[in-house]
Amino acid sequence: MKLSIKSVPARPKPGTGIYPKIMLGLFLLFSINISYGDEPTVTIKKTDRCPVCGMFVYKYPKWVAQIMFTDGSYYFYDGAKDMFKHIFDTAKYTPGKAAENINDIYVTDYYEVELIDAKSAFYVLGSDVLGPMGHELLPFKDREAAQEFLEDHKGKSIIRFQEVTPAVIESLDRRT
Repeated sequence: MKLSIKSVPARPKPGTGIYPKIMLGLFLLFSINISYGDEPTVTIKKTDRCPVCGMFVYKYPKWVAQIMFTDGSYYFYDGAKDMFKHIFDTAKYTPGKAAENINDIYVTDYYEVELIDAKSAFYVLGSDVLGPMGHELLPFKDREAAQEFLEDHKGKSIIRFQEVTPAVIESLDRRT
């Protein structure tokens, strides 16, 4: 009779091996989901209208912008241009509300088609791309994408949120 000796792997030290790594991965995964779950989620309904122009917003998912007020109310827009009109004259479009009570502002990144923070976005002016309400501010999450779009679509300039003024918005409406 012949004896065979099998190599038996050494027993891992406590805290090493695959099990603790799986547990850590699951913990991190659920932690991430929980933190996102705490964020307010809002779905655009077929009845949601832009408070500035009255258009049904759900028809234009590539152009959606959103303002959320500190009281939990929110409004959707069919483009950044109308969103800025609301910011500049909040009481006109939503009586009883003030711009100082705006909590969050979002615009849709033109290439990624995802909501991004409006205050950190880069906006292209003067391009050959028209939005639902004509000439529009085209938002991008980074300068490189905005520059690429500007070059590809005959844009005139790239500006930031704080550079958007009522005069800039009026100039978009006057373009033919």
